[in-house]
Amino acid sequence: MKIREMGISGAFEVIPRQFKDDRGMFCETYRYDLLEENVGHSLDLRQANLSVSRKGVLRGVHFADIPRGQAKYVTVPHGSIIDYVVDLRVGSETFGKWESLLLDGSEGKAVYLPEGLGHAFLSLEEGTVVTYLVSDVFHPEREHAINPLDSDLALIFPLPQSQLRISPKDTAAPSLQEALSSGLLPQFEVAQNYYSTLKGQK
Repeated sequence: MKIREMGISGAFEVIPRQFKDDRGMFCETYRYDLLEENVGHSLDLRQANLSVSRKGVLRGVHFADIPRGQAKYVTVPHGSIIDYVVDLRVGSETFGKWESLLLDGSEGKAVYLPEGLGHAFLSLEEGTVVTYLVSDVFHPEREHAINPLDSDLALIFPLPQSQLRISPKDTAAPSLQEALSSGLLPQFEVAQNYYSTLKGQK
């Protein structure tokens, strides 16, 4: 398994080693010890989620208040997505920037996002399955979203906008600037202090 830090600090791409023969394929999709070695602390797993999406479904950009926030470890057992990691931490050098990865069922890649980053994905196939290991249970009052079509974010999609399927909740979400002005976004310093706390609990 190879783990590399992405251009947004704290986010990691995980590339498993696959073992193939005439029966099929086997790979490890998650190793707590290797992730801890790279991130600096283990993922405190408190909930596991699974979604099934039609082609063109766009979910996000979602994030949660810190602390605790929700660190996420995202994999795609079936189908394919473009996964978007968005830095929403005010004061970060890459604030407002994003990076995307192709995750699919053939390569078995995963992405790890620490608390404070925004997450979105676009389903590229019918019946795409996405799994998320997360560091806290769902608290609706602490969950937020940024409109994925916000022109300031300028996410790039491989499908025409007319083919995107977005929930009313995400469509009604504020823009990045609106969320910034209202004080909704996490502070980079607060996030860094929280990461340090987690590393101290190893």
